[in-house]
Amino acid sequence: MQKNYFIIILISIISFQGAKKGYEIGDVAQDFSLKNVDGKNVSLGDYKEARGFIIIFDCNTCPVSRLYNARIIALHKKYKDLGFPVVAINANDSEKSPGDSYEEMVAEAKAKKYEFAYLYDSNQSIAQVYGATNTPHVFILENKEGKLKVAYIGAIDNNARDASNADKKYVENAVDALLNNQSITITKTKAIGCGIKWKDA
Repeated sequence: MQKNYFIIILISIISFQGAKKGYEIGDVAQDFSLKNVDGKNVSLGDYKEARGFIIIFDCNTCPVSRLYNARIIALHKKYKDLGFPVVAINANDSEKSPGDSYEEMVAEAKAKKYEFAYLYDSNQSIAQVYGATNTPHVFILENKEGKLKVAYIGAIDNNARDASNADKKYVENAVDALLNNQSITITKTKAIGCGIKWKDA
């Protein structure tokens, strides 16, 4: 009886641990391979010289994402040559949000002249692994001793409506700290934006 009780408790603990969803600060992020808007699959391992990544779960249609679009483009231009390129990922279910289909992603990237990878997480598996909930939702990864460690999670800055009035630039501050071998002051903030459109179970 006691043996069976112990087994039940052990299974419950394992199930609880396995139920954890999403990365936390300090976790090691796994690589992935997703289809880019140029038709080719892209993985983080393709970026041989990268010191890290600015992973942004984003989409075409969310009004908040649209407000941040120019800032996302600027982040890539500022940091790509310093070793922290932007990699954007759209995980929205295209049945619920037709404007976020792969075809619409291609059109969006072309119209706005994206220089960064814009990847389609068609089965939403990467968004689930990361624990992404909103668009935009940022995960900064640092390439440390051959492992990609999560260094920051959250919002781009503290003013979605007006970039000029954002006085806390969370992503820029975090990347600047990493580039200068300093500790990140704020490692986690609340992502503000539309909820990811999940497929029906």
